[in-house]
Amino acid sequence: MASSLLTYAPFSLSLVSISAPRNSVAHAAAQFASISSPQRKSRRKKQQNQQNDLKSSDDNGYSGGSDGNFTPSSAEKLLRLVFMEELMERARSGSVLGVSDVIYDMIAAGLTPGPRSFHGLVVSHVLNRDAEGAMHALRRQLSEGIRPLHETFLALVRLFGSKGHATRGLEILAAMEKLNYDIRQAWLLLIEELVKSSHLEDANRVFLKGAEGGLRATDELYDLLIEEDCKVGDHSNALTIAYEMEAAGRMATTSHFNCLLSCQATCGIPEIAFSTFENMEYGEAFMKPDTESYNWVIQAFTRAESYDRVQDVAELLGMMVEDYKRLQPNVRTYALLVECFTKYCVTKEAIRHFRGLKNFEGGTVLLHNDGQHGDPLSLYLRALCREGRIVELIDALETMERDNQQIPARAMILSRKYRTLVSSWIEPLQEEAELGHEVDYVARFIAEGGLTGERKRWVPRRGKTPLDPDADGFIYSSPMENSFKQRCLEEWRIHHRKLLRTLWNEGPAILGNVSESDYNRVVERLKKIIKGPEQSALKPKAASKMVVSELKEELEAQGLPTDGTRNVLYQRVQKARRINRSRGRPLWVPPVEEEEEEVDEELDELISRIKLEEGNTEFWRRRFLGEGLTENHNKPLEVEDYDVLDVTDDADVGDDVGDDVAKEGEDDEVDEEDEEVEQTEIRVGDRAKDKEIDTAKPLQMIGVQLLKDSDQTTRSSRKKRRSSRVSMEDDDDDDWFPEDLQEAFKELRERKVFDVEDMYTIADAWGWTWEKDFKNKAPRRWSQEWEVELAIKLMTKVIELGGTPTIGDCAVVLRAAIRAPMPSAFLQILQTTHRLGYVFGSPLYDEIISLCLDLGELDASIAIVADLETSGIKVPDETLDRVISARQANDIPVNNASSQ
Repeated sequence: MASSLLTYAPFSLSLVSISAPRNSVAHAAAQFASISSPQRKSRRKKQQNQQNDLKSSDDNGYSGGSDGNFTPSSAEKLLRLVFMEELMERARSGSVLGVSDVIYDMIAAGLTPGPRSFHGLVVSHVLNRDAEGAMHALRRQLSEGIRPLHETFLALVRLFGSKGHATRGLEILAAMEKLNYDIRQAWLLLIEELVKSSHLEDANRVFLKGAEGGLRATDELYDLLIEEDCKVGDHSNALTIAYEMEAAGRMATTSHFNCLLSCQATCGIPEIAFSTFENMEYGEAFMKPDTESYNWVIQAFTRAESYDRVQDVAELLGMMVEDYKRLQPNVRTYALLVECFTKYCVTKEAIRHFRGLKNFEGGTVLLHNDGQHGDPLSLYLRALCREGRIVELIDALETMERDNQQIPARAMILSRKYRTLVSSWIEPLQEEAELGHEVDYVARFIAEGGLTGERKRWVPRRGKTPLDPDADGFIYSSPMENSFKQRCLEEWRIHHRKLLRTLWNEGPAILGNVSESDYNRVVERLKKIIKGPEQSALKPKAASKMVVSELKEELEAQGLPTDGTRNVLYQRVQKARRINRSRGRPLWVPPVEEEEEEVDEELDELISRIKLEEGNTEFWRRRFLGEGLTENHNKPLEVEDYDVLDVTDDADVGDDVGDDVAKEGEDDEVDEEDEEVEQTEIRVGDRAKDKEIDTAKPLQMIGVQLLKDSDQTTRSSRKKRRSSRVSMEDDDDDDWFPEDLQEAFKELRERKVFDVEDMYTIADAWGWTWEKDFKNKAPRRWSQEWEVELAIKLMTKVIELGGTPTIGDCAVVLRAAIRAPMPSAFLQILQTTHRLGYVFGSPLYDEIISLCLDLGELDASIAIVADLETSGIKVPDETLDRVISARQANDIPVNNASSQ
């Protein structure tokens, strides 16, 4: 055996290759060989029928006598132990040459290398990732008639799996099976290494081949394969492996279904994901959906490119809220809900869920999602800006600052008037900023790519789709543009509509001990606030009914010529109006002086006594149980003007997650249809007649409101169980309730139509402690000063987050401060403008300085002049003379007073 082994190259005699450690081992081996040599027997001749047999793994390389029962001496065992320790040490270090040298020394010492010696040689090749060397060592071992160890095959399988050689790995498995080895462990190892080396397709093939042969994987391997297949979108193989796992006796759990949902959520057909979700919902306890399950289905509906999916998301949200005791939303849930409601322009709901999102660290980073899927963070910021919700916009920017999230470029998109979110919500919306100098429109046209065709057209050609870039990312279109002023007025009206409704529901008792005349005064005051200014004053007068002076006024306001006869002026006004309509611009109306409301402190104090209880679940629970009801609640309501409350109140909706989210889609839009006064009066009269019948009905409290949806079929198993408890005969009196309110509530409780324990809102279920305060807080009235403060704060936040306002933004904010007027804000706005590298025209600076002097703000004018000089902007001599003369005039009375 020794002579035949030495003929091969790895063990050829070479004195050069013998190192110092090897010499020491050889020296020790020589001493043991001299001791054991007298006991060695001649090698027995192999029989002819056993030449092809392999030695078993129990044979350690000992050569026995003719009887086959040779027992090595203790000295020989010790010698072999010394060689094996040295061999394994060099094998662990990956030294192929060192292992070969030790095997040579063993042969020189008269010891025959056994399967463990060759195992060390194979391992050294495996550690060096030398597949060919390892196979060469295996073939040499087999050629010597030595049966390889099970660990040797495992090492080879690990090597081939890590290198992605699935076919060679299967060949090793076949060789193991031929040698009657258990291949399950090697099969599992091969699959794991293929997965780790990103050869997932080969791993699936090896797995399925083994499964067909009856091999059963471990739970960890099933989980690994399903998860990795779903990550790469291989839904077919993931499902096949899940079936194999169930066939092996292990049922799919929530984690496996979540993996399948993650793959189905990105296929663009949300019905598939929802079908899987329903199987989980109505399945066993171990497969019930968790928060991630809801997240995947919400994502599937949100990012689907077909149909309107916001109602589907609302239904899912309702199911999740009903199961609030078992699961709660996480940061990804809130981010997906904000994305969904933003893309469908349900901004009110998006704001509610963003307040929940900002409680998680890094929430805005997840919402941004590296700008993918339409950049939901930018869409949210743009939606807030376009709808004039600036307080919420600043709150979102502050949250981004906390999360170290820079403002995306998509959020800083320019409007057609070259204004960003810094100023595009300040009236007038459809006008360019006044920069104090003439704008070179030709140069701007060329700079925007007008000569090369790269310039975007805001007004599309006939028959073409609009080219507004701000609509990109929203499902249908971007939200309707609204100013901050109009938003404040609208919220002011909505709040007082709630107060009036509460006053009518609760009666005069809510105001305290007041007379009937005071009650009527409060009602009339609330009606006047809700009605708002006359809408007819905001409509342009018919051009045919305008006199020459009115025609000239409208033309002059739009910068159009005012010369010519009345017929020419009339045609010019008509053409200007047609152009404005085609381009989506508002028609010019003559300025109307706003009447200052008379402040009646007594009425305001009475109105402040009306307390709203929106979102106060405990209050409505007590009311449902009949507590706190007065005699007024049992009397029929005597309401005359129902049109005041006929407008959909967006601020009220949102508690009942299912149907109310769809109502939120109107987003506080007030019904302002342009109808004639006569038609309006007729409609009011008819509606009043229809309402006379309903006035005798009892008060509709929250318990009855929640019954509106009781007849609708829901997917919730809880509602099914609840309805199963109601075992009543179907007759004509099922929907009958007593007219007395307390008796009606008692009847509801006895019939178990509605359970008090199920009376909760999404704020109660998800711990929105802030929701009640936001709902019942009185909105702040709009003022020009407040608008300027918010604009300056917003501009500062945008700059801190990496955004760059345009010169138009700075000019619009400055113009708003001039209208206030706010001399204290002039200097801050100008300093910010100059830091950005912008310079206004000289007339604008003169106007600001003159306004400060007229208002007696001498210090402000001096500070502005000093800032201009510091910025290198030349101040006209006339302006300097005015400031100096004002300063001197201010110093003279001071000197006279000091001299006296």
